[in-house]
Amino acid sequence: MVADGFILVHGGYKNLLSYKKAQIIYDATVYFTRRFFRKGDRTVDQMVQAARSGKQNIIEGSMASGTSKETEVKLTNVARASLEELMEDYRDFLRVNAFHEWPVEHPYVKRLRQINRATVADYEAFRKGIEHENPEICANVILGLIRVCSYLLERQLYRLEQEFIEHGGLRERMIQARLHHRGKGPSTIL
Repeated sequence: MVADGFILVHGGYKNLLSYKKAQIIYDATVYFTRRFFRKGDRTVDQMVQAARSGKQNIIEGSMASGTSKETEVKLTNVARASLEELMEDYRDFLRVNAFHEWPVEHPYVKRLRQINRATVADYEAFRKGIEHENPEICANVILGLIRVCSYLLERQLYRLEQEFIEHGGLRERMIQARLHHRGKGPSTIL
């Protein structure tokens, strides 16, 4: 929070774990669709756009957060919804190609969880699975990343809700700033 103004510090999306995972998902989806779909297939555009929307809405929400918590919440939820759409595309790929989605007890799912917990979990950490020769492995690794990112976005939404309840929104900060300027309000803004 800012003590001398009503516009909050905003931006910081590059530090969000959800953004870092969404960036991996975008890069992985571009790689996956180029490799396993025919050029010109509409599914390619839809999957890449869903992955891009997941990443870009995290950025846009973060940048809007200084003046609109409502916009931040909405865009964070749009990011989550876009990734849910993308998840279904990967499930469709597995199903129509007679591949299987890994159950939670699958040994590779457990290994994926370990990699996700690593302090530096970037594209390189997942490259072996994302770029594996077996498309079933590739799709399942990306599905695992989407699940993690969706979970992170869900937690992020909960945190945003709590912050709004505790600190209010822009109008409240603007009124407090004006009252403080007039000498009628609290000495600090939130």
